[in-house]
Amino acid sequence: MQKPGPFQARSGPDTDLRGQTAIVTGGGTGIGQAVALALGAAGVRVVIAGRRLGPIQATAQRILDAGGDALPIQADVSQEADAERLVRGALEAFGALDILVNNAAVDGGGYIHDHDIAEWDRIMANNLRGPFLMCRFALPHMRARRRGHIINISSESGVEYYEGNGAYGVSKHGLNALGEYVQRENQAHGIRVNTICPGMVVTEMSRDLPGLDLDLCLMPSDIADLVTFLLTRSENIKIGLPILIQTMRNPWAGDA
Repeated sequence: MQKPGPFQARSGPDTDLRGQTAIVTGGGTGIGQAVALALGAAGVRVVIAGRRLGPIQATAQRILDAGGDALPIQADVSQEADAERLVRGALEAFGALDILVNNAAVDGGGYIHDHDIAEWDRIMANNLRGPFLMCRFALPHMRARRRGHIINISSESGVEYYEGNGAYGVSKHGLNALGEYVQRENQAHGIRVNTICPGMVVTEMSRDLPGLDLDLCLMPSDIADLVTFLLTRSENIKIGLPILIQTMRNPWAGDA
C-alpha cells in the first residue's frame, strides 16, 4: 500500500467509522444524544444507554429514521450488573465493540466540611464508578481484538478547583486520572483513550441555572464534533492529556 504524501489526506479504516459499533452512555439527552446522532450519521452502529427508556428510544428512532442502525438499552451504569449487561448486549447485537463513550453523569456538590454524604456517594457512583465499570467490561473484548477507542466526557471542573463544587469536581478529576491509567495500560493493545473537559454546555442540567447566558455557552453539537474528530484520527496518533474546550466569552452574566 502506497504511503500518503506529505499533503495527501489519509483515508481507509483509520478514518472511516462506517460499520463500527459504539456504546454511548447517557445517550438520551444533551451531549450524549448529540454524540449518538453524530456517530449514527457517520455510519456507526450505536448502542444508546440511559436510565430513562423514553429518551434513549427517541434518540435511537432518530438514527433509524435517518437510515442508521441503533439499539436503546436501559441501564444504570453505576450498577455492576447493568454495566456488564450493556456491554454484553452490544456484543450480542452487533458482534463487536469498537467505541465506548462514557458520558453518563449527574451534577451536585457542596463544601467538603459539610457535604451531604449520601449525595457524595451518589455522584461518585455515577460519575466515576460508572465509567470504571464500563471500561472494566469493555476492555477485555477490546484487548482481545487489539483495537478500541474510549472517550470520557469529563468537565472543566476536572481541571479547575471551584469552591463548593465538592463531589462533582472530585469525581471529574478522578475520571481524568482513570482515563490516563486506561490509556497507559492499554495502548500496547491498540486501544486509545481521550478525555474531554467541556466548559458550560447547554443541557438539561445547565439550562435553568441562574445567571447563565445560554447564547454564550457551548452546544452539545460542539462536543459531538470533537468526539468525531478524535475518533477519525490515524490509529497511530495519540492526543492526550484531558482536552479542555471552552467558550471565548464568559457565559456567566456579570462575571469578568
